[in-house]
Amino acid sequence: MGLSQTLLLGFIAGATIVFGLPVGRLQRPAPVLRAILNALATGILLFLVWDVVTHAWDPIDSALSNIHDHAGGLAPVFGYGALFAAGLTAGLGSLVAYEMWMGKRTARATAIAVLERDNAPGPAQASLWQVSGWSPARRLALIIATGIGLHNFAEGLAIGQSAARGELALATLLVIGFGLHNATEGFGIVAPLAGGAVASGSTVISGSTVDANNQGVAQAPRPSWGFLLLLGLIGGGPTFLGTAVGHSFTSEPVSVVFLTLAAGSILYVVIQLLGVAAKTRRPDLLAIGLLIGLILGFATDAIVTAAGA
Repeated sequence: MGLSQTLLLGFIAGATIVFGLPVGRLQRPAPVLRAILNALATGILLFLVWDVVTHAWDPIDSALSNIHDHAGGLAPVFGYGALFAAGLTAGLGSLVAYEMWMGKRTARATAIAVLERDNAPGPAQASLWQVSGWSPARRLALIIATGIGLHNFAEGLAIGQSAARGELALATLLVIGFGLHNATEGFGIVAPLAGGAVASGSTVISGSTVDANNQGVAQAPRPSWGFLLLLGLIGGGPTFLGTAVGHSFTSEPVSVVFLTLAAGSILYVVIQLLGVAAKTRRPDLLAIGLLIGLILGFATDAIVTAAGA
């Protein structure tokens, strides 16, 4: 299969992520719906953690099997094991460090915004790209998109490698499976944005607010379509890039690195979403949403497995 046809397959597989993005523009959903959306996104992301860790562990498992069969040594085990541990550490640790750093910047931006509001009429509106002024929900959505993007790069590698070997049927089935899979991932990215509440009478900073007077609860501005499409590009675009790379280059160590980076970053997001779920004090809704999300993840993955991937 030619490069242009392969890239088209990668584009289709990555573009389906946009189907879940409109959920991010929901306004004033009922508390029960918000709890379900959060739990559903958590279930989908939990499945992704299992999925990427399983695939990243495969080379180590194969190397251990070779030792058992006296067909290999310890070098591949330690080599892939080091990559596995380093990727998980970097994926999880970098986001922890980033969030701590961003928290300090946000506190400073909030203080500046309050001063500007006191000295100038009207709300202070910062740049869309000033991440320190984003709401926690927007920053979390960006982190989710980044983690899913790393995961989708590895998926793109599988599509590109199958197409390069001339396995058109396999590549097509992979596109269908990953396309369905990515549609659920789009929802997972924007679920934290649905109906976020902020304090009224506060200063707006790129969709976040500065609560100055504690005058009750108002609705946060809905994220723009441009912002949602940006998240979709971050999450789905790497599928296209991975397809291009996989068509001409195959490297199991590179796949392990990207998969474990994705696992670490998505694990961090799951921890954050579980913290949000705990505040709702609705373990029943959490269990229902987690179960549905996990089932959706496994159901879409079953199509990919049926394709022989």
